[in-house]
Amino acid sequence: MLLPRQQAIALLRQHIKNERMIFHSLASEAVLRALARRLGRDEEKWGLAGLLHDLDVEITHADPKIHGRETARILAEMGVDPEITEAIKLHNEYATGLPRTTEFHHALAAGETITGLILATSLVYPDKKISSVKPKSVVKRMKEKAFAASVKRENILECELIGIPLDEFAALSIEAMAAMEGH
Repeated sequence: MLLPRQQAIALLRQHIKNERMIFHSLASEAVLRALARRLGRDEEKWGLAGLLHDLDVEITHADPKIHGRETARILAEMGVDPEITEAIKLHNEYATGLPRTTEFHHALAAGETITGLILATSLVYPDKKISSVKPKSVVKRMKEKAFAASVKRENILECELIGIPLDEFAALSIEAMAAMEGH
């Protein structure tokens, strides 16, 4: 089952109070929807995974040993599609010790991670707008390990495992996130 978006947003707001985390969740949804369109996959399913992947971040205090597993449990109890709960559980590789093996797994890991790098890059621009960020800037920042140091570059590079080169992935992600500005 897929939760209707309105119900998913209500669930997100019920579990997450930090507005930056809400923004991250909405940005991840936008990127995952764009990836689904690009790859001819189910946009609703992929968007829902992006939107809800961090649902347990405040419950688990972002503890990498358990983060993601609680979200998967909550959503499974609601009858949400098992592919979504599995992708969410595996977006944090430390919680399960299991490898990501499907296109959906890689898309969620890469898509939710690049949002942080794009946002951090936008903050060094004079206007601080995501729409001002250039894909080449994101690619350049990928190489600067000290910049947005908590962003796992190896997760972002999983875009290549689903057949999308980094520069194209950065452009697609920036465009998806820029569409959110002003909303």
